[in-house]
Amino acid sequence: MALLEVKELVTEFHTEAGVARALDNVSFSLERGRVLGIVGESGSGKSVTAFSLMNLLEQPGRITGGEILFNGEELRNASVKRWSELRGDRIAMVFQDPMMSLNPVMKVGAQLAETVAIHRKASRGEIDDQVCEALKRVGIPAPRERMKAYPHELSGGMRQRVAIANAIINSPDLIIADEPTTALDVTIQAQILYEMKNLARESGTALIWITHDISVVKDLADDLCVMYAGRVIESGPVDQIIADPLHPYTRGLIDSLPHAENHGKRLYSIPGATPPLLSLPRGCHFAPRCARARSECQQVPPVFTQGVREHRCFFPLG
Repeated sequence: MALLEVKELVTEFHTEAGVARALDNVSFSLERGRVLGIVGESGSGKSVTAFSLMNLLEQPGRITGGEILFNGEELRNASVKRWSELRGDRIAMVFQDPMMSLNPVMKVGAQLAETVAIHRKASRGEIDDQVCEALKRVGIPAPRERMKAYPHELSGGMRQRVAIANAIINSPDLIIADEPTTALDVTIQAQILYEMKNLARESGTALIWITHDISVVKDLADDLCVMYAGRVIESGPVDQIIADPLHPYTRGLIDSLPHAENHGKRLYSIPGATPPLLSLPRGCHFAPRCARARSECQQVPPVFTQGVREHRCFFPLG
């Protein structure tokens, strides 16, 4: 049984200007110890997916359809008490901005200790040892000393490592990381990606890594979901998608990456922009930007299965 199963998830924002469907029948599954990458441009629904899975949507957003099964347990209608038990213990999240999850007036050690104490009964010494070990696992030098520091006394990279340590400290079954390395330099980013991949392999923790940059997940993820305007438009093993994309949008994301062979040349960019959710095109949302679009694309493309992969395109590549 998959650790996480998301089935036909629909999330909408009911505003005075109309209903914006941010997630349109999103489905995927994730097994223990595996890494799922979710990629797409801004406005594709990546972060809304994360906040929907964590039950952290703010009004006027709400889930209006579908299922979220975690270890076989339906979470859509879970109580506030149940979510308090799950968050930080069995399910954890790492935000793009570490200060969203770190208290600026609490020392680092105290914050991580609090995460443990809420869900575990242990002595102060045992908790401190657990905090130190979590900081060590994410590559923080002199962890005992860092425990005494406030977040503002640490660099951006260190703060993000602390936020990741806070997420892994209770050995959760699932971690959702929402673009946590976007603001970091490439060296620190590579180190954190390496550490997170090892975490998944060694502890069996499942990881969802959300990013706009497909190059970030190509060496990290096992599987990939490509999102566009609230829909998963292609999914499957990451190596197969990178080597041979089926959806024109996925091809565009890959072609826009810098390569040694196009050094000095203008990078490719997908024409147009992601449509606003309140005025989405009919049928295939990508059709207005797609050179392969035909009259059939005025209809909503169903999910087509091709081996172990799925896509939503009437005229796939290949």
